[in-house]
Parts: sequence; structure tokens; C-alpha cells
Amino acid sequence: MLRTADMLLLFCLVGSASALYKQWIPDTNYENKTNWDKGSVPCGNDIAQFPAQSSVSVYVETMHSVREMRLPVNGEFIFNSGAGFSVVDVEDPGCGEGVTAQFKGSAPLQWFNPALWQVAATLDDMQKERFLFSVHEESVPCWYDDVIFKARSSFRVDATSSQSSIDVKTVSVLGQTFSSRSEFERYLSSRSGRLQFHRNTPINVGKSGCGDPTGCDCGNSVNKDRICSTVTCSSLTCEQPLNPVGHCCGMCGAIVTIQYTNGFNLETYRQRILYQFLTQEQYQSVQLGMSKVSKPQRLLGFVVFSKAVIQVVIDDGGTSTQSEALALDIVKDARNQGANYGILGAELQTSSGGGGEGVDVMVIGIVFGALAFMAIVIVLVIVLVRKGVVRMPSLSSLPTPSIRFRKNHVVGSLDGPLDQGFDNPMFDTPTMMPAIPQLYGADNGISLTQTGVHFVNPAYDEHETDFTA
Repeated sequence: MLRTADMLLLFCLVGSASALYKQWIPDTNYENKTNWDKGSVPCGNDIAQFPAQSSVSVYVETMHSVREMRLPVNGEFIFNSGAGFSVVDVEDPGCGEGVTAQFKGSAPLQWFNPALWQVAATLDDMQKERFLFSVHEESVPCWYDDVIFKARSSFRVDATSSQSSIDVKTVSVLGQTFSSRSEFERYLSSRSGRLQFHRNTPINVGKSGCGDPTGCDCGNSVNKDRICSTVTCSSLTCEQPLNPVGHCCGMCGAIVTIQYTNGFNLETYRQRILYQFLTQEQYQSVQLGMSKVSKPQRLLGFVVFSKAVIQVVIDDGGTSTQSEALALDIVKDARNQGANYGILGAELQTSSGGGGEGVDVMVIGIVFGALAFMAIVIVLVIVLVRKGVVRMPSLSSLPTPSIRFRKNHVVGSLDGPLDQGFDNPMFDTPTMMPAIPQLYGADNGISLTQTGVHFVNPAYDEHETDFTA
């Protein structure tokens, strides 16, 4: 049983984890040594050169001295308080012989590159670098996410999408948060906005956060090809690599698929897994991502429908040992405590080929799949009947069976003439039969008529009337 302090901590975590924050990593800051081709920031003996045709916004944090500076045709410096440049003629003894340093951070980087984003549950987690692991599609901002570009930073991003627009909840630039579309459009029209955002696709802010406690689909599957084109997949050594929904590469580890009810709360359960398992020492190196995804349900090899499930992806760097152990713990916890969290069942997949620790999920899936298949067939028949493609026979058109018993006569229909069938030369007329009285005599119970040869039933009286059964 949880102590009071532990319960308070859990509730605080749940309350603060109602949204995800995604922060852009690269920048065009002057002090970032990776933005210079020499791997260091220019000093007093160096020439700082920006490509003439580049269009770049550069953030300057502090004062710098250079021997010379060559600026681009189109660009800007954003100065922090007290920042600036000085050009000196005297040699700086601590700078070396002096070189020409080329600024290389002016090329726009792709918005839909998952490696360029960091994901956190809270702003505090973001500042403390407690980042979340996500599949590739969800590493990029979803429509309900808060997007952050660092306060003391500038950047250059290519926001080109396969959709008509990029939708997000808010965007923060240089410490200012934009939550309305009109305000952000004004910023994008400014000089800094045009240099920072290379746009072929509109960026719309002001979307509401995910209002579904069970979670929301990220919506980035439309851009999956664009996302995966930026990802380089590493070689795998596991027996059966897994393919999580929304991920560009196979992976070694484990996947837990959770079926849930309307009482399920994604953030509450996320914090339970974090507090219950990820704080344990043996799972310190494990990365875990949890989200709602649409997973196809199959019946007899055919995709019958897609069902929303909670996907828990667990990766421990390729060894699979810790990830599989954690996945087993999660499945056992779902079996024992799942009813308290709105969980119907959990299915386990591992890259080592193990599994079988499901909680009735496979049976549930097959039953739902069979019912869905039957429903589809019924709906299809109804549609075809209404369109006249298929005609259902009416009850009145169906024949009514009747039986008539007649002594020395064949069975016939009450409503029509007797069906004579086809002519058989063996049984045409009495004259065609051999004259053998003892064979066709009355004493033998055989009668020869115009309609053929009949066996007389002695149980019937000669004067018995017809009746219909």
C-alpha cells in the first residue's frame, strides 16, 4: 500500500502530465561550436564568415572579438542583453594564429525529422532533461502538442508537410508563447519569422489539447514517408525484430498491447508505470514509450477493422533482457490491477520470440473480429438488396408442398394437370407389353394403365376417397 507522501507525489505527476512538450534541438546560435566548420567559435585573431547567399537568423549570447566579419546579403543578429561584437587589430595571444571560420548552420533542417526533437511530459522535465522515448511518428509534434524553440536561441526549420497544414496546440519562440493563429501569423510575417521558418506549409496554432482521457492518435501517419526518409535504421541481432505502430525501423525489445475501457486514463497509467517500475534499479537503462495507436484487427488473414489500443514500446538498447522482463511485469500487473485502471487485457510480443503472457486479449480480438465480419456481411447483403443487385424471394412465391395419395394412380398436384414426364418406350401403352396374364393379372397386385405400371396397395379400399396430407 502506498504511503501518503507517495500518493501525493503520484497525484502531482498525473496533474502535471496532461500535455506533451516537444522542443526543437538544433539552433543557429553564434556560441554553438557545431555551427562552425572549424569546430570552435571564432576568437580575436579569426575571420568570422557567413555564406553570402545564406538567409539566417543568428542569436548572440555574449560579447565576442574578431579580426574580421563577413556578413550575408540577407540575415540578422538577435542580441541578448550585453551581447555584441568588437573588431580589434591587436593580436589575441590566447586565440592562436588565426583562421577563417565558416558558419555552416544556415541550411534549414526538416520539421519532420524525429531526431531533431526532444519530448517531455512537463516543462520542468524538459529543463531537467528528463525526456520521454517515443516512436518516430510521435517524436515529431502532434496536433495536440506544445512546441518549444529555446528562449535564448534562433533556428532555421523547413516546415514542409504532406498535409495542407501543420497543426499544433502552441508554439514558443524566443520566450514568447503563441496560442492563437492570428498572433503567430503576424510573427511569421516578421523578418525573424521569415528567416526562422522556411514554410511551404502553413503552421496553425490554437488547437485544443487532447480532450480524451484515454489518449489521442498523433495524426502524423500521413507524413510517415517523409519522417522515415530522415531515419537511418541500424542492424539488429535479435531473432524476431518487432515493428511498433508509428516506428520506421524494426527494433529489439518488447511491445505490450493494452485493451482498455472508457474508464482508462492514459496519463494516470503512464505515471503508474513510471512510478511502479521505471524507478527500479534494474530498469534504469530501459526506454519506454506509451501512446494510443490504431492497430489493424485480422480475421482469417484479412484486415477486418482497426481498433484503438494502447501501445507500450520497451527498448533496452538491443539486449532485450531487461525490456522483456519489464514487459512481463507490466502484463502481470495488468492481470492483477488492470480492472482498477480500466484495462481489459494485455498482449505481449518480444523480439526473442517469446510471449504467451496475454490476458485473454487474443480471444477477445478473435471474437470481436468474427462479430465484425458477420456484421459486414449482413450490411453488404442489405445494401445489395436495396440497390436491386440481389433479389430476395417473397414468402408467397415459395411453393407449398402437398401430398396426395391415390389408389392405382400416380401422385399429382391439386392445382394443375398431372405431369406426364417424358415418354418411355418401355412403358408406352398396354399393347406394347408382352401378353403374360399371370404376370399382370389382378391377383398379382399389379395394374397396367395408360399412365404406366403401378403396384396396387391392398391396404386401400377400392372406393376410398382422395385426401391431402
